[in-house]
Amino acid sequence: MVVVVVALAAAFAVANGVHDAGNAIAAPVVTGAIRPGPAVVGAAVLHVIGALAVGTAVAATINSIVVVPAGQMLEVLAAATLAALVWSLLTLWRGLPCSSGHCLVGALAGAGLAEGGSSAVNWGGMNGFRPVGVVGSLLWLMFSSAVVVPMALFGIHLAKRGLRRADRSIEGPVRRGELVASGGLAFAHGSNDAQKAMGLMTAALVAGGHLSHFAVPFAVAIASALLLTVGTLMGGWRVVRTLGRRIYPIQALDGLVSQSSSAAVVLVASLAGAPISTTDVVAPAIVGVGSGERWRHVRWLVVGEVGLAWVVTLPVSALLGAAFFEVWRWLA
Repeated sequence: MVVVVVALAAAFAVANGVHDAGNAIAAPVVTGAIRPGPAVVGAAVLHVIGALAVGTAVAATINSIVVVPAGQMLEVLAAATLAALVWSLLTLWRGLPCSSGHCLVGALAGAGLAEGGSSAVNWGGMNGFRPVGVVGSLLWLMFSSAVVVPMALFGIHLAKRGLRRADRSIEGPVRRGELVASGGLAFAHGSNDAQKAMGLMTAALVAGGHLSHFAVPFAVAIASALLLTVGTLMGGWRVVRTLGRRIYPIQALDGLVSQSSSAAVVLVASLAGAPISTTDVVAPAIVGVGSGERWRHVRWLVVGEVGLAWVVTLPVSALLGAAFFEVWRWLA
């Protein structure tokens, strides 16, 4: 069972990398600041660095969501990870941005409820800025998606005002700034999303008796980072098109503002231990810059599709987690 959970967590990390590759590279690729190949390789390297440099607070939050007997923990983890993986692949197939943190929290809660009712789930709340359990994680998910919109909107207004007298010679520095912002977002993404796989794998090792307490081993940390990187190298071009063109046809300055705003929010969340979604930060940031420039050019129908995916992810992943746990228990 430990092997099964670790294998499912590894697959989830790869799928997460494929899904979220578009987050860090969409803007510079579609604006021509960098070619797709170098963009993916650069993002992959920064994912590894981010995953290893910013601690394991997010992994600890993932580990704390369910409170079940040790004998049932592996089954809960297996069902939840499979549910999160299935939903991630379905949304990837549709080309929709999907919240890995959202679906993992929902899947863990659903599997925990199926195992032991509401007492098996740590509903939690907030401990200062740090999230605790399901409620704290969801509050951070909502906060991160909401706060980045005014950040990006204000940022594009400020940038436009500051560059209103600039000529075309400014395009080069703006594109280079966009690459720096993209690198920062890749670093921040690695610092948050790789920890989700770390939390699942380490929790499985504790439940299986291979670790005496929850502390992410270095081998698990580096494996999670590399698995996320493997997924990143595989692309995720349908999500790139959604973020870079379908929501709003972004230009280089838009990419600079949206990516830097997103990177700041994701990095702060990682330091706070919040398992948020890079996708659900980047997409609202693009809406923010689009609204700040030409709000009529924002494709609100596509924004509605992305928003619908955000709304249904939690209940659908929770139902999948509960269903897979019941199937797992029946097969056992």
